[in-house]
Amino acid sequence: MRRLAGLIVVPLLLLSTAACGDDSGSDSAQMKNGAPAITKGAKFGETPTLAQGQGTPPKELKVVKISEGTGQALKKGDIAQVNYLGQVWDGKEPFDASFGKGAPFDVTIGAGAVIKGWDQGLEGQKVGSRVELVIPPELGYGAQGSGEKIKPNATLVFVVDIVKGASVPASATGKEVAQDNKDLPKVGTNTDGKEVAVTVPKDTAEPAKLVSSYVLEGDGAVVKDTDNVVVKFNGKTWKDDKTFESTYATDQTVTWPMEQLSVKGLKEGLVGKKVGSRILLVIPPDMAFGDKEQGTIPAKSTLVFSLDILAVM
Repeated sequence: MRRLAGLIVVPLLLLSTAACGDDSGSDSAQMKNGAPAITKGAKFGETPTLAQGQGTPPKELKVVKISEGTGQALKKGDIAQVNYLGQVWDGKEPFDASFGKGAPFDVTIGAGAVIKGWDQGLEGQKVGSRVELVIPPELGYGAQGSGEKIKPNATLVFVVDIVKGASVPASATGKEVAQDNKDLPKVGTNTDGKEVAVTVPKDTAEPAKLVSSYVLEGDGAVVKDTDNVVVKFNGKTWKDDKTFESTYATDQTVTWPMEQLSVKGLKEGLVGKKVGSRILLVIPPDMAFGDKEQGTIPAKSTLVFSLDILAVM
């Protein structure tokens, strides 16, 4: 969840139609195909070292295929897991990298959650590929730059390994399961990708234990505690029946690394459920945030979720 701090580490490249350049350009020890050369670790999966760019950088997005994979071609809305190294054109050291950190970075293609050069440069690339992206300022961080390492109007160079990819449906589409307990919230069963209604019963005691039940039961793989789970959700507090966060407000999915989930009830409620399902989660305070406030969530709140399990990575 975006406002539930500590669930996901946000790399530097997150946000604060240009044409792709071709692969032409004179080669040298420091330049290849018009982009800074990879001087060490050139193979997919290896940690690369980039040379310093020479001359004037390209004014348009340039995509160089270092090696092409055999997996699916990424399209808008797909989730990809990637490893990357980023360096400014005239820099000698990377400003950021995920190689060697133990976990790849998740990106939704075309969602606008990363710099434009990534969204445009990764679309159409195949899973298993290594690409080099040379990104002009207007598709990077522009005139404002980013921190001390990326100066205003900097051209960025990334080496990106596309480790995994998955197409993500707009909604859970499983078999409808009866919601016959009048003491529990009722969840909408629409499958059009639009907001899912959650209605909390009035004048009813909050459950003392975790509730995790199917609303729509899918037939996909069972979620494991080591998966990265792609979800949409509508989250409410029981007491006031008010939404504290909903992915439908931005029409985007969220990817949760299960091993990093800090909300115990979320993790326990998801594990064992099938991909393609919609579930109702009711999380008592001792499995949520306890006696601590969390953003707009008051202390000692029982949380209620409608949650679509769309894919695992």
